[in-house]
Amino acid sequence: MSIPPEIAWLLPIVMPFIIGLLVGAVIKKAAKLLIVVVALIIVLVATGVLSLTFPGLFDEAMKFLPKLYDVGSGWLNVLPYSSITFLIGLALGFLFA
Repeated sequence: MSIPPEIAWLLPIVMPFIIGLLVGAVIKKAAKLLIVVVALIIVLVATGVLSLTFPGLFDEAMKFLPKLYDVGSGWLNVLPYSSITFLIGLALGFLFA
C-alpha cells in the first residue's frame, strides 16, 4: 500500500499535531491527578495521620527521581518537540482536554 504523493506531504505536518494533542491531554490529566494527590497528602499531614519530615522526604525523592529521569529522558527522544505543529497540538491538547 502506497500513499499518494498528493497527500503524502500532509503526514509530516498532521502526525506531530496529533501526537501533540494526545501528549497535551495526558499532561493535563496527570497534572490534575498530581494536584489531588498533593492535596490528599496535605490533609493527611495536617490531621496527623501521615508524618513527613524533610530528611525522610529527601531520601525518598533521591530513590525515585533518578529512575523517573531515566525513563523520561528515553521518552523525550521519541517526541517531535522541535516541530511547531507538535507544540501547537500540545498547547491545544492541554487547553481543551
